[in-house]
Amino acid sequence: MYAMKYMNKQKCIERDEVRNVLRELQVMQRLEHPFLVNLWFSFQDEEDLFMVVDLLLGGDLRFHLQQNVRFKEQTIQLYICELALALDYLQRSHIIHRDIKPDNILLDEHGHVHITDFNVATVLKDSETASSMAGTKPYMAPEVFRSFVDGGVGYSYAVDWWALGVTAYELLHGSRPFEIRSSTAAAEALHIIHRQHLRFSSVCSRATLDLIRSLLSRDPSSRPSRLSDVQASPYLTDVDWDAVLQKSVPPGFVPHKGRLNCDPTFELEEMILESRPLHKKKKRLAKSRDKRSTPLVDDVYLSVSQPMHMQSSLDSLTEDFIAFNREKMKQRLVSDSPDVQLMTAANKHHDGQNNNNNNIILTTGSSSELH
Repeated sequence: MYAMKYMNKQKCIERDEVRNVLRELQVMQRLEHPFLVNLWFSFQDEEDLFMVVDLLLGGDLRFHLQQNVRFKEQTIQLYICELALALDYLQRSHIIHRDIKPDNILLDEHGHVHITDFNVATVLKDSETASSMAGTKPYMAPEVFRSFVDGGVGYSYAVDWWALGVTAYELLHGSRPFEIRSSTAAAEALHIIHRQHLRFSSVCSRATLDLIRSLLSRDPSSRPSRLSDVQASPYLTDVDWDAVLQKSVPPGFVPHKGRLNCDPTFELEEMILESRPLHKKKKRLAKSRDKRSTPLVDDVYLSVSQPMHMQSSLDSLTEDFIAFNREKMKQRLVSDSPDVQLMTAANKHHDGQNNNNNNIILTTGSSSELH
């Protein structure tokens, strides 16, 4: 089963979100990993853009924090390992997520974590850095604020590892390490990070505190920012990383299967605010097609239902949107494999000898990482 997200084209244009939506699609189409929310299909119709992704029913970590779940140290350790594997994969794919936080970490039904929301992700080329202030302020690294305040030298993948440290601290203590809010000015946030001392709970092991403290290093050059850096931590020396990647290590916290793992009030508000629900789409589109296309000159048409500038933006969005089908992509990868081609040729030769015209059916196994 999958989850489907749909976005109204006109609203995307009105809210100036087209660039972020298209960038998110482009990023997700090139990724697949056990600890990401993976994109399977993307398509469009006249009104909406659609994204079909992994279905994760365990809710996000923000919801569970709000439900006063107290995560055990062993559970947080597994989360750090799983998220570190995901961040390492993103880094090898030259991608900074830029918005790692409990709200963007979903749990599956077994309790494993998955990173979602690539709306502000960016792709780096070679040794270049990013410079724009993007993400959620309480989880932004100091170099992001510094780049905005005084130009700085930009920032790189280390900002995601800082956000991992903030998230781990919050899961451990139930509150964030720095008193920064979305309304806090960048210069003030930078001042808070450099002046405020970190306070840790006395009930946690020293190794745990040392790892989180290192992730929250204000200097990105001394901050763990690679998987190998994290693996070297005394806190994680006994971890079987292959077992973690295969999801063979059971999480200490498993979401309730018989309960809704989200805020029903928020979900209901979203449904009420959706003014153009999907179940009425067929009639609405048919009606729109009937009254559309008043002829102008030489087979050029103008929609009577949209202002000219909006129609132009809609046309551009429709043209720039890239449809995606991961299943077909996987089939192509399998069929292009030399081993598969050799097997196909051998079978054709065998079929010719036996006058047998049966088709060869190729099946794919479990999802593999795309590097």
